[in-house]
Amino acid sequence: MRSVSLIGSKSPCLLKALVDLFTRDRLSTLIAFVVGLTLTSVVPTTAQGESPEVADAMVGDFQWDALPDLPNELGVAGPFVGISNNALIVAGGANFPRPVWDHEKEWHDCIDVLTRSDDGFEWVSGGTLLQRCGYGASVTMPNGVLCMGGNDGVETFDDVFLLRWNAELRKIEIVVFPALPEPCAFGQATIIDGVVYLAGGQNANGDTLHNFWALDLNETADHDQTNWQALPAWPGESRAFNLTVHQHNGYENCVYVISGRNALGGEPQFLTDVWEYRPSTEQWKRRTNVPRPVMGAAAIGVGQSHLYVLGGDDGSLFDQVDELKDSHPGFPKEALRYHTITDTWTSAGAIPQNQVTTNAVMWDDRIILPSGEVRPRVRTASVWSIAPNDPRSGFAMLDYVVLFGYLLAMVGVGIYFAKRNRNTDDYFRGGSRMPWWAVGCSIFATMLSSVTFTGIPSKAFAQDWVYAIGNLMIPVIALVGVYVALPFYRRIDVTSAYEYLEKRFSRNVRLFGSASFTLFHIFRMAVVMSLTGLALAVATPLSPAESVMLMGLLSVAYSTMGGIEAVVWTDTIQTFVLLGGALLALVLMVLGTDGGWSGTLENAFTYDKLRFANFHADIASSQLALWVVILGAAGQNLSSYTADQAVVQRYMATSDQTLAARSIWTNAFMAIPATLLFFGVGTALFGFYRSHPERLDPNITTDQIFPLFIANEMPIGIAGLIVAGIFSAAQSTVSTSMNSTSTTIITDFLRPMNVCQTETGYLRAARLVTFVVGVLGTMLGVTFVDPNIQSLFDSSIMVIGMFMGVLGGLFVLGFTTRRASAPGAMIGAFAGTSTLVYLWQFSDITGYLYTVIGITGCFVVGYLASILLGPETRDLRGLTIFTSTPRRKPGIASNGVQPIEQMPCPDTSGSGV
Repeated sequence: MRSVSLIGSKSPCLLKALVDLFTRDRLSTLIAFVVGLTLTSVVPTTAQGESPEVADAMVGDFQWDALPDLPNELGVAGPFVGISNNALIVAGGANFPRPVWDHEKEWHDCIDVLTRSDDGFEWVSGGTLLQRCGYGASVTMPNGVLCMGGNDGVETFDDVFLLRWNAELRKIEIVVFPALPEPCAFGQATIIDGVVYLAGGQNANGDTLHNFWALDLNETADHDQTNWQALPAWPGESRAFNLTVHQHNGYENCVYVISGRNALGGEPQFLTDVWEYRPSTEQWKRRTNVPRPVMGAAAIGVGQSHLYVLGGDDGSLFDQVDELKDSHPGFPKEALRYHTITDTWTSAGAIPQNQVTTNAVMWDDRIILPSGEVRPRVRTASVWSIAPNDPRSGFAMLDYVVLFGYLLAMVGVGIYFAKRNRNTDDYFRGGSRMPWWAVGCSIFATMLSSVTFTGIPSKAFAQDWVYAIGNLMIPVIALVGVYVALPFYRRIDVTSAYEYLEKRFSRNVRLFGSASFTLFHIFRMAVVMSLTGLALAVATPLSPAESVMLMGLLSVAYSTMGGIEAVVWTDTIQTFVLLGGALLALVLMVLGTDGGWSGTLENAFTYDKLRFANFHADIASSQLALWVVILGAAGQNLSSYTADQAVVQRYMATSDQTLAARSIWTNAFMAIPATLLFFGVGTALFGFYRSHPERLDPNITTDQIFPLFIANEMPIGIAGLIVAGIFSAAQSTVSTSMNSTSTTIITDFLRPMNVCQTETGYLRAARLVTFVVGVLGTMLGVTFVDPNIQSLFDSSIMVIGMFMGVLGGLFVLGFTTRRASAPGAMIGAFAGTSTLVYLWQFSDITGYLYTVIGITGCFVVGYLASILLGPETRDLRGLTIFTSTPRRKPGIASNGVQPIEQMPCPDTSGSGV
């Protein structure tokens, strides 16, 4: 395809005088601006109704590439358009023979199909429709193109049918669907999760409709049994030639009804209002008006939160059509874009041709715009393939120096501590000599992770502060960690948390717990790195896969060499970098928002961004109820403080229990200001981009919004440091997973079988296992990269729940009961796992509840099974909250105190500690 670039300009970032000193690439911006003006002035214009002379061009927000023209050289308006079996279908429609002002409109029934092969594109005939028809609605479904209504100039239809391209037979198959509630033309439709929504249009009498109809194709496999449902329509005016399109609003996919026209009292009324319909609540909400009428425009959702309107009729020359005739200049050649989260409209730049009364469809991540009307009575045969531009990162050379310098420094920490590891106790527990405050920072960084750093601000940007209540539960659950879990683990002097499960239940339960933890952290490494790679792709020129490789390899390097001490100290450094960077970013966001602090707060209150709680009982709602947040957060933190080796391992890294308790409280109380800071960053991001919607990048995901700000708006050098901090936050989570997983594999699997025989052998094995686990997690991370993930935060919460729920249930079962037995515990574990797998695959229950459901299922089933199978017969002294007095060895120590017995495991494999 040929390509000609028209380089548009972007306003430089001005965040007060201080930030302006560091504004990046001012010279290149000026050059681009001048070149853009020059090229724009010399691009030739085209006569309306003809293919433009510049067949392919980068214009405004898009790259426009010409596909083969429609076989009908006149083109058509009002065709059915969609994708079926990897082919473009354009069916029906209407046009005027030339000379257009001397002929009446003609309707068509031909079906044209654009197929694609290795040799390129080719139009083929797909047969004919059942009747001549145009100006109906159409949507692309997985099995074809659903066509609804339309007319032929005499009759308006209520017919609904599916066009399906059979590639083998090279023909169109037509399947009849239930008819519309009444005849309708000039409306538009969209589809969300198998439900088709049609809004607007004209009836058989030519009256504009105030209709909103839905066809739920999920209700039955037999579409003949499915009927259209009339839903409450938007509160505004009736309309035709409106836009009906869907996009995610931060909570869920919504239907948007935009613009259109009606004729009240015989006078045309050109509408600019915008209405949003939320399927979960079945309620409409008024949104910001479109800047001008966009009747008959092609509209489509791009990315996760943008709507594009490709032209449209503004009605300005509506009364002069007969007077102007061939002198009519056509419709405005400007695209508009709407951001559903910030509720803002902005220009998307010039377009080479405005084609109205046609549909835009997505074909392999490109927008296809076929045929349509370019001025009254004149159609075009042009077919465009349109892709949003991909702007490069705003990183400067100094940012790269800071980024890679910081990352190499983290590797240096691993090299330094490698010399201090003489045995596995040093490698796994730091010789129990770590400072309590550093261990506390490490626990904080482990729970924080880069997903939190980017995920929480994006969640607050897109939604509100509801999830903040969950983070504020951390100090509450820390009580359990300090007064229940910590004494248990210090008393039995564990290296692996799952040693407790063997002492309490059996070796099989220990191995189940350790294997579950190992799988969890391998998958967690992959999830954290892949999601972080996606988030950072907008801030650096690295691809998501390259970011994953960089994070993984550096983490493998310093974790393999330095052990737990390297992990703890790098975590501590990263904690201060991330908190400091987030605080600086918050200040700059507020300064860059119209109205500063007051403007930020005004936006937050106006758009309900500071909401803390939802009071409802819906367990599947995207707006989590308060009780869901409290229960979910309690379950997640309970599992972390009792059953997560990554946290328990740090209980043993200080010299005594008192210092270990201080580290837990350090993490707990750091969570409060950190929560306020990161949610505040999200709210400030919302205010900043409401003030500057033109700086939003439609190609990014919502989770990339904070990295976008860092890369494009932060001072040079500082941006590199914060991005380095995000990399390192991911590395802190990944390195912790590597070290703790190595700990469980060596302690729970290899040491009991005396595989390595010597301490030096186990130290070498620990490093080898760390390396292998790190490489495996990195490889999985590359394969897990998925730009369609809606929320990093939600995805990570679901992964935690799937694994840690059952593990938490086993520990709660062991700590709080005396009746629970080893067979009962295993039955409970499998029951909890099965329940979570079922919920994941077959229910809409929020993943935020997975952990507490796993704990509850494992505990209830395990306890009942233990009662049925008989009580536990082993000595439980020191292993439950009811038998907390430890069993003591015979004899008296030299200090006159009877020593605590380190109870051997009943298994004869020599696995006791």
